[in-house]
Amino acid sequence: MPRKIVLHAGFHKTGTSTVQAVLRANRKALMPAVAIRLKGQMQELIHATRGYSTYGTDEALDKVSRRLDALLTDLPGMPRRTLLLSAEELSGHMPGRGPLADYRAAPVLLYLMWERARTAFPNTPVVICFGTRNPQDWQQSAWAEHVKSSGMSLDFETFCAQYPAAPDLDRIVQNVTSRVPAPVHSFALEDCALLPLGPADPVLDLCDVPDAIRASLVPAAAQNKRVNDATLAAMLDINRTHTDTQARNAAKAALLGKGKPQ
Repeated sequence: MPRKIVLHAGFHKTGTSTVQAVLRANRKALMPAVAIRLKGQMQELIHATRGYSTYGTDEALDKVSRRLDALLTDLPGMPRRTLLLSAEELSGHMPGRGPLADYRAAPVLLYLMWERARTAFPNTPVVICFGTRNPQDWQQSAWAEHVKSSGMSLDFETFCAQYPAAPDLDRIVQNVTSRVPAPVHSFALEDCALLPLGPADPVLDLCDVPDAIRASLVPAAAQNKRVNDATLAAMLDINRTHTDTQARNAAKAALLGKGKPQ
């Protein structure tokens, strides 16, 4: 069984991609102390958490439970290592998708994950971790991500008016804290700018990494940065004028100089 389980469950646009880049870059160095599971190793679970945030049904939540159970059952023995699950989608989809107005699914999902982890490993402590961000900056980044990666056709002001509760990440952290009987930690992305590993440092602080290993870790470049305003404006126009998904994606890929998407 793991000696500890850390659930880094988001949120989107709070440095999570950078955290995961640091974990990938240092996976070998961290291996004696931390067993890392990222999105690519949790795809079935991630599909289920997204589904629950979209539909909110008992059936969707049961699917999350079954897929998390399967992930935990397949773990190798790791009595001296912390198990770290890092994926923003553990809290569901990012708000701003149709009627999805906020992260209200997160408290339910994190309670379930705590419950299933304690059932699988009754003597293993479970810790939950979130990144947060200044609400105005989060809104800008979330809107830009939707424009870039989906068919979002709302301008920024309309997006903010339509999803006023979405950037209140601290409220969701409070709700998780009140619902889940486990330590819940959060850190603001703004406070990580000068840390050696950026937003990965507060996550690794929870993983009990020995000092000698911690000193050997290398940083990673900031990931998934917001594109410039001119490019965003062009993408928004593409979203508004291309109803076909494939054509829309091809136009965006051409705009970004990546050629035809595979």
